[in-house]
Amino acid sequence: MLTKDLNTQNNFDDNIISALTKIAGKENIITDSEGVYAYSFDCAHIPFNKKYPRIVVFPENTAQVSDILKIANKYRIPVIARGAGSNHAGGCAPVKGGIILHFSKMNKILEINNQDLTCKVQPGVVVGDLQRAVKAIGLFFPPDPSNLAVSTIGGGIALSSGGPRAFKYGTFKDYVLDLEVVLADGSIINTGSQTVKNVTGYNLTQLMVGSEGTLGIVTEATLRLIPAPETSNVMLAYFNSIENAVDAVSGIINNHLTPSVIDLIDKKTVQTIENFCPNGLLCDKEAVLLIEVDGDRASVSAQENKIMQICQEYGVQEIELAKDEQHKQKIWTARRSAFGACAQLAPNVITEDVVVPRSKIAELSRGIIEISRKYSLITMVMGHIGDGNIHPNFALDLRDITQKNNFEKAKEELFKLSVSLGGTLSGEHGIGCQKANFLPLVLDKTTLNLMIQIKKVFDPNYILNPEKML
Repeated sequence: MLTKDLNTQNNFDDNIISALTKIAGKENIITDSEGVYAYSFDCAHIPFNKKYPRIVVFPENTAQVSDILKIANKYRIPVIARGAGSNHAGGCAPVKGGIILHFSKMNKILEINNQDLTCKVQPGVVVGDLQRAVKAIGLFFPPDPSNLAVSTIGGGIALSSGGPRAFKYGTFKDYVLDLEVVLADGSIINTGSQTVKNVTGYNLTQLMVGSEGTLGIVTEATLRLIPAPETSNVMLAYFNSIENAVDAVSGIINNHLTPSVIDLIDKKTVQTIENFCPNGLLCDKEAVLLIEVDGDRASVSAQENKIMQICQEYGVQEIELAKDEQHKQKIWTARRSAFGACAQLAPNVITEDVVVPRSKIAELSRGIIEISRKYSLITMVMGHIGDGNIHPNFALDLRDITQKNNFEKAKEELFKLSVSLGGTLSGEHGIGCQKANFLPLVLDKTTLNLMIQIKKVFDPNYILNPEKML
């Protein structure tokens, strides 16, 4: 939809590399082909006919980012911000070549304000590290991507990441108060304020959150924190059908209970996890719910008892309640190993990300299985059933042209199915370059044109993460 000539090979000469080296320092530059190649991909499987980046730069401060963008904008060189590179939709793949801005050296927690319940962080801070830092003083940062051991704050903001706790606590967008952003021309702006309430002007903060680095590059974020719950516990509830599991979730919610996590894992996923990382999961049931509750100790105990009672009403076969912290972590380790477990089934694993109303999850799951059978694909279904966000994992060999073509057909049918059920294309992995062509399934021409106009205002030369989203 957006067509701008980004002729990086002609515009990107040795003088530009020298200028970038002067800005960031020789120790923060990679230009050799082997080194650059390592930063040319993310977790998505992009076509091999794309251009590789010319240089990787590791900025150490906002001023360096600003100076780099001034050069890139002048010469119309693409700039792609990168953190851990764990995106599943090609969101940080440099499909037009150019400059990779890697934020691993801007990884400081600048401030934790216990009185205002806020923190200031750089984009390279790892989500798990921030959670541990604030937990040490009794605070809580709820967004919880499954790969939180490597996922960065910058990536979470770029995608408005969610994770298992989104049902109760929301996603990244609910915790971002203010962003320091470098625009395409090198200008530096702040989008919000240090306060929880702020309706002063347009909400540029929320415009940036989820924009996948296409409107500006975040160099600092002020985030909202909340008091940490006193305790939490987790249980596994096994069912003989996905329908029964879905009905049980509705029963839990209809009884005015709000677990912090309600995740669905199908039989194939459980079996794959158990073969990869044995944790004593039951492999003969069609579906399992991973349910976490939190709050004060009395509340957690009451929630556990009520949820187990409700699950009995909906035909639960087995319930496993964590006995202690070690047992709880063992269950979570099994859950977080799902993607890695799938990798033992085939050379490639592609995780998709669709969202439907919770009442349509059983229908979506059946549809995914039918589509997979139709195209002879190995597929595992899991996801955050509490908010309708399902992640089918496809294990395949992309070197096999038939498998690759079958997956492309299956993916299109998956997206159309999700939309037909009242859903959409992504809940937390973003659009990237892998789903951009499917946006017309859910957005009309007027809406798409409006988004294109917004892009032009912020990035008239189309240098920021080109070919993503639009």
